Amino acid sequence: MQINAMWNNYPELQKDLKEVLVTIEKNIKIRDKNVAENINAMIHSGGKLLRPAFVLLTAQAGPEYNADRSIAVASALEVLHMATLIHDDVIDDADMRRGVPTIHSKFGRKYAVYTGDYLFCVCFKILSAHADSVENIDFNSKNIEKILMGELNQMKDLYHTNVTLKDYLKRISGKTAQLFALSCYSGAAASKASRKLLYHAKNAGHFIGMAFQIIDDILDYTSTNDGLGKPVLSDVKQGNYSLPLIYALQQHRDVFLPLLIKKEAMTEADLEQLATLIRQYNGIEQAFELADKYTKKSYQRNQQITAWHLSQTNAYDYNKTF
Repeated sequence: MQINAMWNNYPELQKDLKEVLVTIEKNIKIRDKNVAENINAMIHSGGKLLRPAFVLLTAQAGPEYNADRSIAVASALEVLHMATLIHDDVIDDADMRRGVPTIHSKFGRKYAVYTGDYLFCVCFKILSAHADSVENIDFNSKNIEKILMGELNQMKDLYHTNVTLKDYLKRISGKTAQLFALSCYSGAAASKASRKLLYHAKNAGHFIGMAFQIIDDILDYTSTNDGLGKPVLSDVKQGNYSLPLIYALQQHRDVFLPLLIKKEAMTEADLEQLATLIRQYNGIEQAFELADKYTKKSYQRNQQITAWHLSQTNAYDYNKTF
């Protein structure tokens, strides 16, 4: 089973991630052949599997690591991610995802929505089978609710030129960072980690997710369509104003408003001008600086997790010796 090449240097983790994909396949039992094939294509499309990887990594920190339980929880979180991607594609009217035609582009929006809903059910099925307390089930439910609220906040802000930094951070906290936080928390919880360790794991995941989304948003202004050499700017076209634009817009509204008020009518030339202005007014540079701050915060939390884990391991070894 093919796994993204980024994991080649981590053979143990790569092996567990392959088991994650096998577990997902075993739990996808849908009679509709077309939808089943599309879900299977998503599973094998070479995604980075970051969220299940964080589950598996943080599961190593607790005192009662269980490989089967950790892989099951990691599988559930990846299924949840897949469900949100399918719904995202419907909202964004995207034709392709990871080089594979989206379900809604092939079978229509209703088909896609129900497929995403089905995957939410699969996620809960796996989680409930391996949750050892009502508290964990409640935690998972509340965090999934926050993820969906993040999506709603993004829709609310479409083409909103008064969007603030606070609005943006709230949006990505729910839309992206919450799932990273849930992944790290769930991994630690699967190995019976202490409340203190769960707290650090959740925060580490949150900060990773914030940095990840900011960098992803920066790429919308800096990456190019193959062969064209032009910024993609897919988010701007859809009215989703992300951090580089927000920073530049706050300082130079008079420069950007004549372009942004065109909304869907913006031309390719308008979009190229917008990207140039964002670079000119340091929107990308400021966004990188904030992403770096979140990355450092996550690193600090990871150091705390490592230090705590080592102290517990050493204490265990000492007690076992004597």
